[in-house]
Amino acid sequence: MLPDNPANTLLEEALVRKFAAGAAVLAAGSISACKKTGDGEYEVQKPVIGTQTDTIHTPTVQVGSETTNVAVPKVEVKKETTGVKVPTIKVKSASQNAKKSY
Repeated sequence: MLPDNPANTLLEEALVRKFAAGAAVLAAGSISACKKTGDGEYEVQKPVIGTQTDTIHTPTVQVGSETTNVAVPKVEVKKETTGVKVPTIKVKSASQNAKKSY
């Protein structure tokens, strides 16, 4: 196969399209060959020479809840008040600074 040959890429694209179409037909056929026969049971037809029918039993799932004891640490929070020094800033305007007597 020669690289960058337009004839080869067209041939490859046509082959991929044919393969995709065939896969779509097979997928549609396999879906239609399956039917539900009971609770958790499906009847499936296999594509062999002729057809062969098998019954498949699907699993059941039970969902529930249980109560379990878990050890959890006990945490106590106590409030205490204490004095903290906080810096303060006092700003005086220029007119207040001019009133100072020296």
